[in-house]
Amino acid sequence: MKAAPALPISTSMSRFVENAERILEAAESAASAGQSLSEMTILITRAGGISLVAGSDWSLDSLRRERGAEMAYRVRPAPGAVRVEGRTGSRTCLFEAAKPLGAAGLLPERAPLYEVVPATPAQRREGISRLLREVWG
Repeated sequence: MKAAPALPISTSMSRFVENAERILEAAESAASAGQSLSEMTILITRAGGISLVAGSDWSLDSLRRERGAEMAYRVRPAPGAVRVEGRTGSRTCLFEAAKPLGAAGLLPERAPLYEVVPATPAQRREGISRLLREVWG
């Protein structure tokens, strides 16, 4: 069996980094859609074949070599973030992005500047009456 010729460093490196970016974008998109992320390893062969391995405790390099893959990436959810670690040959990369927060997560953490108290029946009647007067004149 003849080994495939090695790609120039710039071509193989840019593909390696582009794949990591795409994987991170997909993981961010899934997280922002409310999907639960679990640890996943993605293996890519020189011919472009893709294998997914869930929950592997093997190192990326060992799994890459065992499966005959050119590139290996591991997606790891972390508290408040999504991480993508990549490995090809002697090269590694690590991308991390904060998980998107809902609107409440963007507000500063401090005591509210207001207090909500239940209205009395008289206040409720007056509030409804005022609202109806404003709407219907």
